[in-house]
Amino acid sequence: MKFSTFFMAAGASALMAATAMAEPVTLRVQTHYATEHPTGKQLAEWADDVQVMSGGEITVEMFYSSSVVATTETFDAAINGIVDCDATGGAYQTGKNPAFQFVGDIMGGYETPWQQYSWLYYGDGYAAAQELYNAQNMQLIGWSIYGQESLSSSKPIAGFEDLKGWKFRSPPGMETEIFEKLGASPIVMDFTEIFTALETGIIDGADASGLYNNVGLGLYDIVKHATYPGFHSMPSDHLSCNLDVWNGLTEQQRRIIDTAWQKVSFQIALSNELNNNAAASELQTQGVTLHDWSPEDRAEFRKAAQAAWEDWGTRSPEAGAILASHKEYMKKLGLID
Repeated sequence: MKFSTFFMAAGASALMAATAMAEPVTLRVQTHYATEHPTGKQLAEWADDVQVMSGGEITVEMFYSSSVVATTETFDAAINGIVDCDATGGAYQTGKNPAFQFVGDIMGGYETPWQQYSWLYYGDGYAAAQELYNAQNMQLIGWSIYGQESLSSSKPIAGFEDLKGWKFRSPPGMETEIFEKLGASPIVMDFTEIFTALETGIIDGADASGLYNNVGLGLYDIVKHATYPGFHSMPSDHLSCNLDVWNGLTEQQRRIIDTAWQKVSFQIALSNELNNNAAASELQTQGVTLHDWSPEDRAEFRKAAQAAWEDWGTRSPEAGAILASHKEYMKKLGLID
């Protein structure tokens, strides 16, 4: 018994010594969300989870509101070592490869976050996307999907016809082409410029985020119309890290980061579903008009979106492969014929 106690104590001491000798890791991560934004607050919780779960071995240094580089430049900043990880979205990287559109925002595809998550984890989505990221010396850790977005506007957007001549902030990529064909005038601008552009009348509206997130951005202090429930866009913000940095972590560290990210990503989807409903009720009491598009107008948009899918699928071998994977999975879910 004494020898057993001795060796147990010695083993515990050795383990404690090894833990104490482990080199601390600091990950510099940039997001386009502000510290006071609901999603920004949840990302702060993710950073805290990583630090606590790793026993203080990993520190996540968050940079909010694109404070280091512009939102669209975050991915390159991670590639070049200015930051370690990018917590914005893949759709900003369509200039590198059109296939990033299909890991960033499929547009008119999946109807719920859970359907889209299931493609990533239970279709062949993760492997297909990882090949795309690794080619840029980046590693896709996972997504956060807060649900369908709402268009915000200073004038009514009750249906298809109201898009004619409507100037709005659009993210880069396939969305601009879809809305141009529907008669709108999308203007690509950084996420951080939306509020000022609305306030000064440079744009009539914005595709920024979900209804509750838009409240957090203060958009409805300026404009009094929105689409709800959303239908046109359900972007997947990603966590992607420099591949060399990722490979330099231990397996335990990588699993901690991945597990903590899955927790926060699912909580973002769950909390937004609740908060969007609450925001819809509150906004209507404040004089904001919510426009629920008719099935006919929604079908018109979905038709335009699927035509754009096929076009984008021809723009690179990777785009075609990921689109084919999405379509096969959507057929299993009964979303497309």
